[in-house]
Amino acid sequence: MKPEAGTGEDNYLTLALGKGRLAQETMDLLSRIGITCEEMKDRHSRKLVFLNEEKRLRFFLSKGPDVPTYVEYGAADIGVVGKDTILEENRNVYEVLDLGFGKCHMCVCGPASAREQLRSHERIRVASKYPNIAKDYFYNKKHQTVDIIKLNGSVELGPLVELADVIVDIVETGSTLKENGLEVLEQICPLSARMIVNPVSIQMETERIRKLIADIRGCQPG
Repeated sequence: MKPEAGTGEDNYLTLALGKGRLAQETMDLLSRIGITCEEMKDRHSRKLVFLNEEKRLRFFLSKGPDVPTYVEYGAADIGVVGKDTILEENRNVYEVLDLGFGKCHMCVCGPASAREQLRSHERIRVASKYPNIAKDYFYNKKHQTVDIIKLNGSVELGPLVELADVIVDIVETGSTLKENGLEVLEQICPLSARMIVNPVSIQMETERIRKLIADIRGCQPG
């Protein structure tokens, strides 16, 4: 881990954001507390790192699963990523704030006929993009022995082609499940966008990071 994350001559705080809608919603949230980054508004820019000189902030975008890695190793002081990624990656970071957007659930899904297999704790096959979350749920919470199959694409295919009995996946509206004759069988946990912090940074830049957290909390509903 970089020993002086968030410190040094330039004294920038570095934020790693998951690409796509998550980054856009994060910047919309930050704009409500007076933090913007004009460089990021240029959709044609090929830059990888963006600066807000006035606030001494540095931003960069990465694939969601990489955000906790950047934060753990001190390449970023702060990260914004989904709770699903935090659980799956299990990095040494502090989760400090639920940002309240990107809400959905991690669920066990499958055909209605699989409900009895779950209830009776049969040994079944589980397909998922999130093998660590699936393993923790079935082995440590349900105490059910299962075979977990890692998939990277449309996991809904698993039960349809008899690769797996059920899937573990994120459910937002459930429309894709219904279209394919699947349903939510069990809910594992609620998900949303979270702010994570490097353990060294929270000590070295306590005042700035705590102020940022307090400002965001102050503009959240409720």
